[in-house]
Amino acid sequence: MSAYDGGRGGSGAPGNRDRRDERGDGRRDASGRQRSAARSRGDRTRTSQAPSQRRKRTDPARTAAFDVLREVAESDAYANLVLPPLLRERRIRGRDAGFATELAYGTLRLRGRYDAVLATCVDRPLTGLDPALLDVLRLGAHQLLGMRVPVHAAVSETVALARDRVGAGPAQMANAVLRRVSERSLDEWLDILEKEAPDRLAGLAVTASHPLWIARALREALVGNGRSADETADLLAADNAAPRVTLVGRPGLVEASDDDVWGDADLVAGRWAPTALRLEGSDPSGIPAVRSGVAGVQDEGSQLVTLALAGIALDDGAETGERWLDLCAGPGGKAALLAALAAERGATLVANEVAPHRARLVRGALAAVPDGVVEEVRTGDGREVGAQEPGAYDRVLVDAPCTGLGALRRRPESRWRRTPSDLAALTGLQRELLTSALDAVRPGGVVAYVTCSPHLAETHLVVDDVLRRRDDVERLDTPAAVRAAVRPGADIPLADRTDVQLWPHVHGTDAMHLTLLRRRG
Repeated sequence: MSAYDGGRGGSGAPGNRDRRDERGDGRRDASGRQRSAARSRGDRTRTSQAPSQRRKRTDPARTAAFDVLREVAESDAYANLVLPPLLRERRIRGRDAGFATELAYGTLRLRGRYDAVLATCVDRPLTGLDPALLDVLRLGAHQLLGMRVPVHAAVSETVALARDRVGAGPAQMANAVLRRVSERSLDEWLDILEKEAPDRLAGLAVTASHPLWIARALREALVGNGRSADETADLLAADNAAPRVTLVGRPGLVEASDDDVWGDADLVAGRWAPTALRLEGSDPSGIPAVRSGVAGVQDEGSQLVTLALAGIALDDGAETGERWLDLCAGPGGKAALLAALAAERGATLVANEVAPHRARLVRGALAAVPDGVVEEVRTGDGREVGAQEPGAYDRVLVDAPCTGLGALRRRPESRWRRTPSDLAALTGLQRELLTSALDAVRPGGVVAYVTCSPHLAETHLVVDDVLRRRDDVERLDTPAAVRAAVRPGADIPLADRTDVQLWPHVHGTDAMHLTLLRRRG
């Protein structure tokens, strides 16, 4: 049996499926109510096989997804760094690779929803289960409720996975639990979870699979940026949608028309950034331009904030000879784009990164930049640069470490790792880094404060607090700088503010925040 059981599987997310797939086959009982998928297909959810005939091993795609979940849980790894090399190593390609990718990422994104469903089907607290068995159950729940996998295939293959990786006893439990899950459709389960929730936001958080504190923070961020709290559901849904792979063609190093370096990649122009190319596929590693470093994988929001910093005019600034600083450069995506822009403008770049292993990634990202553009890639504490080199730079990028709540769609496991207690340490660090950047920039120069989080404590409050203590800094018209950076004819919707907050559900980007500040003379 294949991962698809006759080709009916796939990587379709719940939001893209026909409603009949979510609710069942459209049949109704004597009272006129729709029957669940399992009841409509009841005879197909059972097997007449003897125990000795049942599958003892599962297919490579499901095994790969399980191994990714275990690596994420046990090593604090990121799925997007674990899965691609694992698929290459095991030679899982084509539809099976797509199946494994959706199964792993979808299960991680919707873990909260599935845990709530499983909690009603297991006769003990989930915390009392073997973690490996719990991951198996989550994978089975995603196949039943989030993918177009027939019930019999989802149950039998997941039981085989449990038997192979956890044991015969846990496999029997998995069989019983997943049959209980299959007794209701996705809509029926969501209705139950909403009714059991203490309030509307809690219901939305569990059904949209976000920790409640994150759902609350995102709702407050919407309101704090002049948007409606009613958009919260759309924002959480966008976090659960698999993002498209977006590439950056680094200016001066490559052009979209350079067919020889793009190979046979299916590319279309990005929505906003003139440097952005959307890959109509999932694996950019085989593209010659990416391998050589003249292009890279980079979210379009990340490209926009970098272009805005490079494009805004300086007070009494020379057209050439500028020095730019990327204060927190790892892993190097923004630094590489800045360096390419600097090469075109006759500027130079210093890339600073506190972590040695991330500094090595920055050096790799900058490998294709012409000699003489990058002054150095240094390993150092960004909080000390302002005191060590006061007024030494014309433009400074502060891509501050943050909770990453703006990139939950790309790193689905991060929502389960972050806690509210992380904010205190991060916001303190963000204040110190922004202060250092303002000291490091010359009078008339510009600082870009960037976070991949819309959380008000990491954006507005950090900037407000730092500026409250200084009288030598002014806020710039950040929306105007972003509009000047977008591709010709693109009408990007931005709030009437001095800063810019991008949103997955509005702009199709990560939720990047940008504030541009000028040091006064």
